[in-house]
Amino acid sequence: MAGFASFGEFYPYYLGEHADVRCRRLHFAGSCVVLLVLALAVLTGRPAWLWLAPVAGYGFAWIGHFVYEKNRPATFRHPLYSLMGDWRMFFDILRGRVRLR
Repeated sequence: MAGFASFGEFYPYYLGEHADVRCRRLHFAGSCVVLLVLALAVLTGRPAWLWLAPVAGYGFAWIGHFVYEKNRPATFRHPLYSLMGDWRMFFDILRGRVRLR
């Protein structure tokens, strides 16, 4: 995997690593669960819920990569860009720029 000079250079690669719609759906679902966990922690005042956020986020995503994409998640080599890519793709899905069909 090549180095990337910027996130703008990385993101097209990131999208290419998520070509299978089932993987994108799992990423989206995991991100939704992360947001729910964050809301639950804030609304209940119990930060102990926060341990579920990375479990949900990475769990859904890694299943998508290992089962459907058959590739290694970019987070292993580019953790910050990968996290940024997860949320950019999430919002691109909400805006209709990345499809779930």
